[in-house]
Amino acid sequence: MNAILKSEHHAPAGGGATVVTLPLAVDAPVASAVNAAPSARKPAPVVRGAQPFARAVKAVLPPLVGIAFVVLVWQLIATRNEAFPSPLMTFQEALKLFADPFYHNSPNDQGIGWNVLASLKRVAVGFGLAALVGIPLGFIIGRVKFVNGMFGPIISLLKPVSPLAWLPIGLLVFKSADPAAIWSIFICSIWPMIINTAVGVQRVPQDYMNVARVLNLSEWKILTKILLPSALPYILTGVRLAIGTAWLVIVAAEMLTGGVGIGFWVWDEWNNLNVANIIIAIVVIGVVGLLLEQALVALARALTHEQVAN
Repeated sequence: MNAILKSEHHAPAGGGATVVTLPLAVDAPVASAVNAAPSARKPAPVVRGAQPFARAVKAVLPPLVGIAFVVLVWQLIATRNEAFPSPLMTFQEALKLFADPFYHNSPNDQGIGWNVLASLKRVAVGFGLAALVGIPLGFIIGRVKFVNGMFGPIISLLKPVSPLAWLPIGLLVFKSADPAAIWSIFICSIWPMIINTAVGVQRVPQDYMNVARVLNLSEWKILTKILLPSALPYILTGVRLAIGTAWLVIVAAEMLTGGVGIGFWVWDEWNNLNVANIIIAIVVIGVVGLLLEQALVALARALTHEQVAN
């Protein structure tokens, strides 16, 4: 279908008007598309509760699949090796073990709950001493260049040394297994705190320090009002790294020193050839370490008001 476009051309004064008619071909679909107002597409109806359910499935399904995969591999290993306990057998032993986790028959015969608490006590003491020494020392190293040059090579030399290498030194100095294990926790926890605290202090913007000089602030106010708030995320990162390392080391240290503790309990169960209890202890160690990590992540989020990755 064609449309006719008429154009009028007016002649100069005194002349008649000439009308020029130009045919313009316009396709009907184009004309209708131009003239017609675009109709708004109606959004699809949203089913209430569908999105939260989908998010829950996406959050829960991958871990369940991962756990199922581990259990399947575990079952295959137990099928091929009769000495290795199956998942069902281990679960039955766990029910018996956690039915009374805090029994106490003798110093060498206690429930798994007392052993975990003994290990946590050693970690708390060694970790606390490392924080009392490491964080202030990190501030000094980050603030004073001379101290940084003095301790920098020493830290670089000692940091790669395995914490268990310090255990014989602790046994020689303290003449007892329990302080030696705490010494190992202290020496492995102090390096992340010193390094991260020093880095946090060194990365404070120079503009802040210039303002402090202009205002003639005291060293205490510079520490509490400028350095500490700026370096706090770095300090908390060092604390998180230190607590993870401390929990790793205490298990190995207790295997060597003996006494009460989850590490000694694992070694004692190995001497009794009770592999099911060893697997249960591995799960318990992992759960406790995860809880410690998540507690520090929550603390970091509360104090720094920043996004903290898991």
